[in-house]
Amino acid sequence: MGLDKVSRSTNLRHCWIGFGIVAAVSLLLELGGDGARQALAYNRDALAAGEYWRLLTAHFVHLSLTHLLLNLAGLALVVWIVGHAFNWSRWLLVIGLSIVSIDAGFWFLAPELDWYVGISGLLNGFLAAGLVIGVADRERESIALAIIVLVKLSWEQAVGPMPGSESTSGGAVVVDAHIYGAVGGLLAVALLWRSVRPSAPI
Repeated sequence: MGLDKVSRSTNLRHCWIGFGIVAAVSLLLELGGDGARQALAYNRDALAAGEYWRLLTAHFVHLSLTHLLLNLAGLALVVWIVGHAFNWSRWLLVIGLSIVSIDAGFWFLAPELDWYVGISGLLNGFLAAGLVIGVADRERESIALAIIVLVKLSWEQAVGPMPGSESTSGGAVVVDAHIYGAVGGLLAVALLWRSVRPSAPI
């Protein structure tokens, strides 16, 4: 059984507030220029030296203002589509597990990756979690979009970045961030399933 209109509206409103906070923080960090970027990025050597804050901050700094604006546009679209799916505390769990999944994936499964910035991995976790709820509610738009996302993630893993994505972002696209983020989002839904769908089978 899906959410009522009031709950959906409240969840979406809170999600837009969260989007505004993320956008403001990311824009402020962008003003710090390359200095902030280098100090806050995922950097394997720096992490090994104990600079653990990078595990969080890397997801909110970007290659350039263009890269940031493209990611914020994508995040805004995702909020508009699936922002109603959870309340703010559950979305925080989705975000937290997506970040943990991305960082763990980089560290343990991609030791060759030295450097990373951007919110696109987190965006994929957010989207994956929300789409599961939409598919469970038999929303046709969610089902169609879930198929598109699966095709996109499969393409990225088999072939590499989507055509044109590197030229628009201004640098290499780390596609593994997308799949790791999606896995984190799905893990969050698995943990939340009984609370959001108490009568549904596991």
